[in-house]
Amino acid sequence: MSAIKVSVIGADGRMGSEVCRAVEAAADTELVGRFDHGDDLGDLAGADVVVEFSVPDASAANVAHCVERGVHVVVGTTGWSEDKLATLRDQVGARPGVGVLIAPNFAIGAILMMSFAQQAARFYESVEVVELHHPDKVDAPSGTAARTASLIGAARREAGLGDVPDATTHDPDGARGARVDGIPVHALRLRGLVAHQEVLFGGTGELLTIRHDSFDRVSFMPGVLEGVRKVADHPGVTVGLEHYLGLA
Repeated sequence: MSAIKVSVIGADGRMGSEVCRAVEAAADTELVGRFDHGDDLGDLAGADVVVEFSVPDASAANVAHCVERGVHVVVGTTGWSEDKLATLRDQVGARPGVGVLIAPNFAIGAILMMSFAQQAARFYESVEVVELHHPDKVDAPSGTAARTASLIGAARREAGLGDVPDATTHDPDGARGARVDGIPVHALRLRGLVAHQEVLFGGTGELLTIRHDSFDRVSFMPGVLEGVRKVADHPGVTVGLEHYLGLA
C-alpha cells in the first residue's frame, strides 16, 4: 500500500515539529508539507491527511480550509467550543466522506486516564481535577482537563449524583478554581513541566487518585499516528481519540 501523504499545520511549533519527525520516521506515512503562521495553505501540498497543531484563534479557519478541499484532518489544537464544533459539523456535512478528529490529548495513557475516571465517577461523592503544564501554554484549563471534567459530569448525572459537595461561600480570588460541567478544575503552570493531570476522587475514609504524566512530547506521537491512519475510516466529526481505540 502507498504511504499516507501528510501535511502539518503549525510545523514550527513544539508539537508540530515533533509530529513532522514522527511522520518522517513512520514507514507508512510521508511528510509532504509543512505550514505555519502566515503561510498560504493552498492545496495543502497534496496531502491525504493534515495534522493541525496551531493556536485556538487560528485552528477553526485552518480546519475549514482542509475540509473545503476534501482533506481529512487530525486536530490537536484545543479551544473547540460547542459552537465551533457545531459549525464544523455543518462544514463537514457538506463534504461527505471527510473525517475530522478533534483530540484533546493523544497520549494513550492520558486517554486511559480519562476512561478510568469516567468509570470511577459514579462511585464517589467528591471529585476534582488538577492539570499541570509548562508556563508557555496559552489556554487554561487544558483541553484534556475540560474533556475529563465533561466525561465525569456526564457519568455523575447518569448515576443520579448531585453537585460535588463544597461549603465554600467566600472565594473572591478564585482559589477554588474553575467549574467545568460542575467539576472543580485547577490549572498549574510551572517551568520544567510538559503535560500532567490527576483526578482525585473522595469518599468516606478513602481517596482514589488517577494520574498521568507526559515527560516528553514524543509520548503523544503514537496517538497522532493512529489518528492519521484511521481518520479516513471515520467520516464526520469525532471528538476524542478513544473512539478510534475502542474505549468510548
